[in-house]
This record gives sequence, C-alpha cells and structure tokens, in this order.
Amino acid sequence: MNRTTKKTRMVPLPSQSIIPERDTAKTPILEVHRLGINFGGLVAVEDFNIAVGRTEICGLIGPNGAGKTTIFNLLTKVYKPTSGAILLDGKDTSNMTTVQINQAGIARTFQNIRLFPSLSVEDNVKIGLHNQVKYSMFSGVLRLPVFFSSERRAKERAMELLDIFDMTHLASHRAGSLPYSAQRRLEFIRALATNPKLLLLDEPAAGMNPSETEELMSTIEKIRDEFQIAIMLIEHDMRLVMGICEGIAVLNYGKIIAKGTPEEIQSNPLVIEAYLGKKNGRLSC
Repeated sequence: MNRTTKKTRMVPLPSQSIIPERDTAKTPILEVHRLGINFGGLVAVEDFNIAVGRTEICGLIGPNGAGKTTIFNLLTKVYKPTSGAILLDGKDTSNMTTVQINQAGIARTFQNIRLFPSLSVEDNVKIGLHNQVKYSMFSGVLRLPVFFSSERRAKERAMELLDIFDMTHLASHRAGSLPYSAQRRLEFIRALATNPKLLLLDEPAAGMNPSETEELMSTIEKIRDEFQIAIMLIEHDMRLVMGICEGIAVLNYGKIIAKGTPEEIQSNPLVIEAYLGKKNGRLSC
C-alpha cells in the first residue's frame, strides 16, 4: 500500500509543548502538567508535561522501562498520580475513575490484544457501545420495547463502524478466528465505539510484519481523519513513529528528555544517547 506522508507545521505553546497549527484555534484535548508518581519511594514518572492537539497524532517513545505505559495508566486512572494535573478537554480529571475517564472521552488499546475471542466481531464492537446503552436491567430482563430499540441502534452503529474499516463481511465471524492484523483493527473499532476524543494506542505494531505495519499506519491516519480525534501512541517501531506522528515526546527514566517533530527527534543527541548509548549519529527508522 502506497502512502503519502503529509508535512505538518507544529506550533509552540506557552507550556513548551507543540501542537499542529490546525489545532491552535481550540484548547488542546489533553494537557498534562508536572505529572508524577512514586511506587514505595521509587520515582517512576517525574515532572511529565505534554499537550496534545485535538486532531494530532502524537508519539510517546523511549527505551524499555522508561515509564511509557505508566503514563497511559495515569491518564486512564489505573494509577493515581502522586503529583501534577491532567486536563481532558479543559477539565480536571483528578476525581474521575477509570470508567468516568472513558465516558469523558479517553479510549485505550493494549499491547496484548484484549478481545473477547469466543464472541462474534459484531458483539465485540457492541460491547464498546456500553456508554450509549439507554435501557435498564429491568427493561432488558422483561424485554420491554426500549430494550429492542436500543439493541437495534447498537447493531446499526456497530455495522457502521465495521463498514468504515471494510469489516462488515466479518461481522458474524468469531473474533478469535481473525488474522492478527484484523484482530488489531477490531480492537481499534471497539475503542472507537466508546466515542472517544483521545485514543491511546499501546504498541499497536507489536507482532506485525512490515506489510501489516504499513497497513496499520494507514489505519491510524484514517481514524484521525474520519473521526477527527487525537491519537497518542507508544511504539518501538521507529518507521511507524517517524512516518505518522506529528509531535513526539521522548521519555527516559520517567522524565521527558526531548520534544519535537520527527526530524528534530531523529537528530537529537539526548535521544540518540538514550537509545544507542552514544551521542553522535541519527536515530534510524
């Protein structure tokens, strides 16, 4: 699949973050200020600051153990931060639970695919529509009209989402029977069913061959363009990161050591040293 890489002009903010120029008219969808967490005296993340534009594809990279997944766990309230603030669409999330964060607009996928393999493709997507369920357990048990109308709308929406990604013909297939790349795509669709403003992808290219990774890059860009949402991804595949991310933050030992465009990050000596153990050269992708 041939892809055309579009150059994006990135604009600095007062917080020293950068966002795409097209997003500067509105508040960033995510603003993180001085975020930190300690585990029994061990500092896992310290003074983490970032802003993500409303339609930005943003990369969070760094060596193994740098704290990247911990950041995702903080953003989704799996962990409670020791310090700092997280603003989602301008709103403080400090008192929100994981469920409330999802309802407020953050959806997430994981490095290891977490589908319900014995359920159908359609049912996996419908599970993602739980935020839009409008009937009570009482209505469901008694099979009242509101139950059937809600179920019909869920089915229609699930099929709409599958159609966007050319997967309607797989709706009745068991999720666990799909090829790996199709399972990853289904996981994206289920996350999108929650109607997010920000989609977090944790190593989406893990286990993929170069052809599948190329298809994944197109899928991620399609999600951003079709749904007009922000995407933040953790990834070790530098070809993917440099190919689709507009802004990149580099984490090492729980601290950001660099922020910038792909071109700036590839030639940053601190980043090169963190990855390669030397200051000279260029980060390969």
